Amino acid sequence: MDGIEAGAYRIPTDRPEADGTLAWDHTDVVVVRASAGSVVGTGWTYGSEACVEVIRSVLAEQVDGLDALDVAAGHERMLRAVRNLGRAGLVAMAISAVDIALWDLKARVMGAPLCGLLGRVQSSIPVYGSGGFTTYDSSTTARQLEHWVGTDGVGAVKIKIGESWGTEWRRDLERVALARKVIGAEVELFVDANGAYTVGQAARAGREMVEGSGVVWFEEPVSSDDLDGLGQLRGRLACDVAAGEYGFDLAYFERMLAAGAVDCLQIDVTRCGGYTTWLGVAALAAARNIQVSGHCAPSLHAQVAVAVPNARHIEFFHDHCRAEAMLFDGVLDAGDGVLTPDPDRPGHGMTLKGPDAEQFRRM
Repeated sequence: MDGIEAGAYRIPTDRPEADGTLAWDHTDVVVVRASAGSVVGTGWTYGSEACVEVIRSVLAEQVDGLDALDVAAGHERMLRAVRNLGRAGLVAMAISAVDIALWDLKARVMGAPLCGLLGRVQSSIPVYGSGGFTTYDSSTTARQLEHWVGTDGVGAVKIKIGESWGTEWRRDLERVALARKVIGAEVELFVDANGAYTVGQAARAGREMVEGSGVVWFEEPVSSDDLDGLGQLRGRLACDVAAGEYGFDLAYFERMLAAGAVDCLQIDVTRCGGYTTWLGVAALAAARNIQVSGHCAPSLHAQVAVAVPNARHIEFFHDHCRAEAMLFDGVLDAGDGVLTPDPDRPGHGMTLKGPDAEQFRRM
């Protein structure tokens, strides 16, 4: 390993966006490039530019000089080096970006696609269209849903609910009903409250959405830290309860699984610790007969999702699809509602666009 480079990029959203508990107008991307001779591996996380300083000042020296094939050693060194910094949050996201870059580098050095190196158990992985922000009016929501179903051929879509911390629940129900009307009876309908509701609110709204609109997936109906509340709702609602996107280490996911909190465990490769931790979490879930889903970052998740038997699908998130297409060559398209890694492209198949990406660079 000859060195690690890190930079931060900012992609403006195409219009103001919000979910139940947060509003934003841009997507930040921290990109890592790991080199071994002329071979370069690329990784990234959707995190603050503060991650760049963690990578430059702490993580880079832990992997510099390692054999490019020793990804496990690099991952372990990074974990040990951040003991006094705190593992969760920005630090875990920084580790994730480096770990992804190391796996990409290893596969490229070996001249193999990453999914081939890991070992495929399926050739493609389904995606679900994700967006439907609470700031969208009815026509904008309808156009987005129609595109996912009509153009991308997805078999499931997800919209945001829980507007204004659950205080606009009547509009939530109206928007869910609109989504069902637009997508028709055959496409599965998911909702995501981003932890905005109380247990009682989520139970009442959930029953109406399931019975009235056929909702089959309720993501973070309450805070993902409320394992007891998630478990209660899982027992009361006739739809899947999902959470896990804010997991930053293996122990977090084990606690969620042990609590019986979810029907499907979400894992974010750009947060959890990269591909190394993602594979470990998928194994923990498989031991409990629980499926996993890749949270956002669709093109990064495709490589690892096809390598585990209990992967259900990947979130085809509007913001991340835009950001990946603007910053990287080799991103995957959702043809017929699935992502299919290219077996002829080494690594995860993506490279930074270089000059085209510079307009978005912040540091």
